[in-house]
Amino acid sequence: MQNPDPRRQTNGQPFPKKSPRSNRGRWLGFGFGLAGVAMLSATAGALLAVSLSTTPLQQQQLSPEEAAVFSQGDLAKMNMRMPELTRPVNILVLGLKVLSSDLDEKPKDDPGYFTWVNSFKGLTDTMLLVRFDPQNKKLTVLSIPRDTRTNVEGKGLTKINEANYYGGPAGAAKSVSSLLGGVGIDRYVIVNIQGIKSLVDALGGLTIYVPKDMNYIDESQHLYINLKAGKQRLNGEQIVQYLLYRHDDLGDIGRVQRQQLLMRAFMEQELNIGLAAKLPKILSVIQSHIDTNLSIEELVALVGFGTQTDRSGIQMLLVPGEFSDPKEFKASYWLPNQSGIDALMAQHFDFGTNSWGVETFDPRFLKVAVLDSTRDDAATDGFVDMLSEAGYRDVRIGKSWPEPLAVTRIVAQDGNVKGAEAIRKSLGFGEVVVESTGSLRSDVTIKLGQDWLKKRRDSGRSKKF
Repeated sequence: MQNPDPRRQTNGQPFPKKSPRSNRGRWLGFGFGLAGVAMLSATAGALLAVSLSTTPLQQQQLSPEEAAVFSQGDLAKMNMRMPELTRPVNILVLGLKVLSSDLDEKPKDDPGYFTWVNSFKGLTDTMLLVRFDPQNKKLTVLSIPRDTRTNVEGKGLTKINEANYYGGPAGAAKSVSSLLGGVGIDRYVIVNIQGIKSLVDALGGLTIYVPKDMNYIDESQHLYINLKAGKQRLNGEQIVQYLLYRHDDLGDIGRVQRQQLLMRAFMEQELNIGLAAKLPKILSVIQSHIDTNLSIEELVALVGFGTQTDRSGIQMLLVPGEFSDPKEFKASYWLPNQSGIDALMAQHFDFGTNSWGVETFDPRFLKVAVLDSTRDDAATDGFVDMLSEAGYRDVRIGKSWPEPLAVTRIVAQDGNVKGAEAIRKSLGFGEVVVESTGSLRSDVTIKLGQDWLKKRRDSGRSKKF
């Protein structure tokens, strides 16, 4: 029996350790909903036309001390009868899946199993810090894993998803700001899982590539997941199934990656021309399932900015860190890397000092992972050989990427845009995307597509480019 290629990893991730599985489902969070709504040019005018002033979007009362956690100045001004952002703003987005068992009070009509509750109090399954930067025309989404170990006021070092449960949105904002070096947070948005289901249905569904058959049953919640692999259009209930599926090799981080893939798919899809007729239902979803201290004018300004943001200006990042050692901790944690956080915040949030130095694009030091979607091992090996000849010394081959790609995606896994752009320039094909959907311990992950096969055929070489 031949020895396997040492570059190939059986778990599909060439660098990270396998994580323990999480006990709770995950879902996308309002980053998905907000990013989608931000794509709708008609929404901005409709929001102004519909009188929401008598129905506040903020459903929780904050004390003066809690309100002071968020910036007090206006974020938007009127320009040509429409609100516009006046400066870069940071919005904390919290996503909840609240079960009846999570609440102190018992439901009046107990069905005999745990039900999902339309509540904004509870543990957060999703935490995002979203930066809207009108000066640089960028929209940056930073995913904060729910298992991140950090300080929560009144609890000490624990998982960051407890911050909202014990301190509400202000407590969550304090924990996130502290984790990220003291960055300011302007506003918050909380949405529960019913909002995602209703929003997707209001928009007529969403097309997504399901990477594998997903089957799971949880009788305690009456949760039944049954999805087939492949590209398909899912309704709200099916999207919830996709996001609550629990069998990921990377646990919480795997779900974060799926969230980012879903956000990307949502933002890139063409919008139905009949969207205007759906606006009343969309607005009803916003009012029923969202709690936020954004004013209507600020929300419209964010929507307006989103409609003008180019695809290349959208970045999706992950808090740098690593899985905890089960021998050291009783619970499973995502242990944040403070040096990596400082570098990320300086580069992408214009905050603090980059104590980790500038991002590298020197081939000798760049960690590169290659995930093949072409199903052609010979072509993949030839691609890796080509990278080695170009000076890239640390190249690994991971498990095949399940979705067939026409265009190679060069993923700036940790936000290392210069490294990804350098590879793109060297290859002469592919596209650079800034997201965290590749191999965790890589600087750049290359998802090899059909354009590489075409370029290889055109070159007339069978083994090397």
